[in-house]
Amino acid sequence: MAASDGTAGGPEIVTLGEPLIEFNQTDPAAPGYLQGFGGDTSNAAIAAARQGARVAYLTRVGADVFGDLFEQLWRREGVDTSWVVRDPAAHTGVYFVTHGPAGHAFSYLRAGSAASRMTPQDLPLEPLRGCRWLHVSGISQAIGASACDTVFAAIRCAKQAGAKVSYDSNLRLKLWPLDRARAVIVATMALCDLFLPSIEDARELSGFADPDAILDWCFAAGAREVVLKLGPEGAIHADASGRRRIAGHRVGAVDATGAGDCFAGALLARRVAGDAMDVALAYANAAAALTTTGYGAVAPIPTRAQVLAFLSATGP
Repeated sequence: MAASDGTAGGPEIVTLGEPLIEFNQTDPAAPGYLQGFGGDTSNAAIAAARQGARVAYLTRVGADVFGDLFEQLWRREGVDTSWVVRDPAAHTGVYFVTHGPAGHAFSYLRAGSAASRMTPQDLPLEPLRGCRWLHVSGISQAIGASACDTVFAAIRCAKQAGAKVSYDSNLRLKLWPLDRARAVIVATMALCDLFLPSIEDARELSGFADPDAILDWCFAAGAREVVLKLGPEGAIHADASGRRRIAGHRVGAVDATGAGDCFAGALLARRVAGDAMDVALAYANAAAALTTTGYGAVAPIPTRAQVLAFLSATGP
């Protein structure tokens, strides 16, 4: 089947998952929290939209104030909300970020959230059949059985229409046990075109520490193309043609929340814009570095102009 090229004016990229209202501790010595927005696939959608891509988000949010805030955010960011469902019987999820010597830590109030109640029957076919990329994550599979089924149904629908699928493992062991997570993530990576694990996720899932051993494990499990995200050390891109390391950028990082999501959204935006993979990777690597220089998952996501200025000043 020929690959989708996006309905004229319709979304080129569709993301699916759970948005979360964020409360981020900006001073570890003080009790104050900065209200923001999070949720891995929502972050990726906004990152892609800020780079100029046409993006739609598929989710459920509560018929509550936090759901209102998300709808307003997505509209400001140019993310298509045509298929967002408002659920009067469930709440929008919330999480808290705290910071310490070991980095950032998350605490969640998401059990029974509206997004966890997604079902395959909720899936709108129009955007999935018209997009060029679908982006999904392991978190969406961990928040509930019906949500997990919905991810698989969305992948099947998108693939049948000729779209490509990217998948971020985003392993959260507070949400599900490692054995179940590994089984589901391995099954999913074999269905997708691009696998985007962090080095921390990949070590937990594979049992290997060495990046090359991890990549060998990914390909043995059925992955086609992998970008292993190394945080401040950059990334490694691997496919059937070989492996290439992308060096990290040294920036004044204060909060890594959402950096991997920014990487994914920026990478897909540049791919649909026609960039070769190496160019898109360099761009996404820079965008992810920039987003660590501010607090929160969404507020510091850079625009295309900011990424291009950074690349001009520093090089890829």
